[in-house]
Amino acid sequence: MIRIYPIRTGSVQIKRAQLKRRLGGFFRVLTDPEWTEWLPIHAWLIEHPEGPILVDTGETARTREPGYFPRWHPYYRWAVSMDVKPEEELGPRLRALGIDARDIQTVVLTHCHTDHAGGLRHISGSRHILVSATERALARGFSGKTRGYLPHRWPTRCDLETIAFAPTPDGPFSGVCVLTRAGDVSIVPTPGHTPGHVSVLVKDEGITYLLAGDASYHEQALLELAPDGVTLNPALAVQTLGRILRYAKTEPVVYLPAHDPLSIVRLSARETVPGGASIARSA
Repeated sequence: MIRIYPIRTGSVQIKRAQLKRRLGGFFRVLTDPEWTEWLPIHAWLIEHPEGPILVDTGETARTREPGYFPRWHPYYRWAVSMDVKPEEELGPRLRALGIDARDIQTVVLTHCHTDHAGGLRHISGSRHILVSATERALARGFSGKTRGYLPHRWPTRCDLETIAFAPTPDGPFSGVCVLTRAGDVSIVPTPGHTPGHVSVLVKDEGITYLLAGDASYHEQALLELAPDGVTLNPALAVQTLGRILRYAKTEPVVYLPAHDPLSIVRLSARETVPGGASIARSA
């Protein structure tokens, strides 16, 4: 039996122009006077018969420290606010679930932005910390900092392993990396929010749970094919959202972005993407 646990590692506020792209793109995000409500920062624990799998690591309470974010970066100065308490970090959250972080052998980072990689120190001893080759390359060094990554904040001993994608002759995604022998947990490329962004598919009892990272910030943006305000390639983001919708028409999909407050509602209710395939009901 597979179970998926949402792990809320604090909250984030962003500009409304970041939720869905507006005229002006990233500049509009910086200058927008309107903030969102506090949004969750979710990581996800997949309890699997072959061993637990973690998707993203959430944020760290160190964001409360002066100087944690680079002051020269306009996004961190003007467009985001974090609220993470020490007890909300990944480690304490896992312990509350009765999980020892040392027992997690596989971690998937949907991408390397701080609110998805900030909790790396809690699982730096894991055997496999997987990230796409594109994401790993873009996140490194000073150029990574200019793109909004914080690689200098990652633990010293943190070896990121490149995801090995196999081609998929059928289906909307350009590749797949199967994580379990049972074939029921896999990684697919979902570029757009960042060039190397990935999502995780979990198949259980006739439903696919799509742990979407920041492919979109909420389900409505998916349905509207609306890219976010910080992507550098909105056309690619729209293409990815279209692929997800096409996939959802072939089988029932529960869509779970990391910052959508309704993700945990859809997870609990097994609520699938509107207009997509329906869950088969037994007679």
